[in-house]
Amino acid sequence: MNKKQQTKEVTQNTEKKVIFQKTNYILFFVGLAVLILGFVLMIGGGSDDPDVFNEKMFGFQRLTLAPLLLILGFAIEFFAIFYKAKKK
Repeated sequence: MNKKQQTKEVTQNTEKKVIFQKTNYILFFVGLAVLILGFVLMIGGGSDDPDVFNEKMFGFQRLTLAPLLLILGFAIEFFAIFYKAKKK
């Protein structure tokens, strides 16, 4: 056997495995959307005038909701990476 035939046999015997399925990608993009929403909710709260204090900086949205969304987004991303569909 020559080198070309050996390579062809090895290629035919090797199965191509896909690491992530459609469900993994859907979960990935859902987690990414939650992360983006968390970062967007965290934006702002400052004041244009440095002598004026803005109370919005310490609101529920920036101190509680946004960090919870970020934690949830990272958890979804972790789950999306390690999720393996059940075989039928």
